Amino acid sequence: MASTKPTVGEKIAYALGDAAAGGITWKIMSIAFPLFFTNVFGLTFADAAALMLIARLFDVVTDPIMGSLADRTQSRWGTYRPWLIFAAIPYGLVFALLLHTPDLGPVGKRVYAYVLYLLMMALYTMVNVPYGSLLGVMTDDDNEKNKFSSYRMVGAYAMGFITLLSFPYLQKMVGGTDAHQYTVLGIGFGIMATLMTLVCGLCTKERLKPVRAEKYSFRQFGDLFTNKPWVYLTLIGLCTNFFNGFRYAVAGYMFDYCLGGNVTMGSFIISFTVLMAFGEVTCMIFGGISPRFALWAGSKRKAFIWASVICVVLSVAFFFIPMNPKYIWLMVAVVVLTSVGVGLYSPLLWSMYADVADYATEKYGTSSTGLIFSSGTMAQKLGGAISGSLIALLLGLAGARMIPDEFGNNVIDPDSVTQSVRTMVWALFSLIPAAIALIMTWLAYKYPLEKSLK
Repeated sequence: MASTKPTVGEKIAYALGDAAAGGITWKIMSIAFPLFFTNVFGLTFADAAALMLIARLFDVVTDPIMGSLADRTQSRWGTYRPWLIFAAIPYGLVFALLLHTPDLGPVGKRVYAYVLYLLMMALYTMVNVPYGSLLGVMTDDDNEKNKFSSYRMVGAYAMGFITLLSFPYLQKMVGGTDAHQYTVLGIGFGIMATLMTLVCGLCTKERLKPVRAEKYSFRQFGDLFTNKPWVYLTLIGLCTNFFNGFRYAVAGYMFDYCLGGNVTMGSFIISFTVLMAFGEVTCMIFGGISPRFALWAGSKRKAFIWASVICVVLSVAFFFIPMNPKYIWLMVAVVVLTSVGVGLYSPLLWSMYADVADYATEKYGTSSTGLIFSSGTMAQKLGGAISGSLIALLLGLAGARMIPDEFGNNVIDPDSVTQSVRTMVWALFSLIPAAIALIMTWLAYKYPLEKSLK
């Protein structure tokens, strides 16, 4: 057993790591970047789609390499914590630069976006793979792992709620052009992400020492594909991120195309970020009770199945809400109920990765915690980017097209937003995620590793 029991303060510090990554950087990258790159930065749909797809193919290589490097790190700060400590500043800096629109021509902008986006993905990997791997070395108690994972999700969703809810108000406060607003907000959120990541790295403890392989070997990569629980959990992770990726990336288009922009209810502004913020606070609440829900269900696997079914049913229900701003509160209600399922399964997923890492250590004799958790990070980025890329592609196929504005930037031609485009947007937020959640439910049912919690 671990020599010292984790404290609440340490769990809060661990939660700040995902408050920075999941609640700030990834949340803005998922929900704002598709709209930012096409409507503010000035990339074409094709360029935006290609950018996100290339970045994900890049991650397929960098994520497992990072996981393997992290597993072999030895320093005075431990195995995984030094990566958070020393990557925190460049992580926040590049994020801020990525939300800046430089005064360059079309080719210069394209190069700027590609270089900075790929660099941001590399830094996200350097921070988030070791961060996830920390869960495997902070405690060997399954219940404590569930609690750490729950704190993590509460931190991510609480910060995500703050980020999304405040975004339109902060834009209005900053004023000026859309490009100026994104630049200023990028600086502010980048500083916050840096500070939170540093606190996480400095205030957590590694109580368990990984069983390292004597020398570097590609055998660990091959072992992953003979690890049946890892295969299923990786596919489940991809589905969870496809599910979230489609919903978050299309939300901005849904407001612009289907609802005619932000919906004002008295003095309250409901934008696409505010709509999703309602979901974030729901995820925060139900992420906090996820360990108890798993105890009620009897195992993490059974709890995950129930949570997935909630996502299927409510996503289908959203499709039948009329595309009319007067139904905005019904939309909010369905998003909130869908988020109950997301909030319940999110902590379970990362706790299940820790179980798979323990299983791999027992089966193969050496620790591959970082490598296994890197697959979770890779699934997150792959799901988010491919969904964002497919959205840009499918909107183009549905009839949306780009035209140059008076400044030479590419913008969406309002005349091309037909009913077929609006229906595609609505389906991308509802029916397509529902189909993905259905696949996720089946994979969870087949997942072979089950630890009874009763």
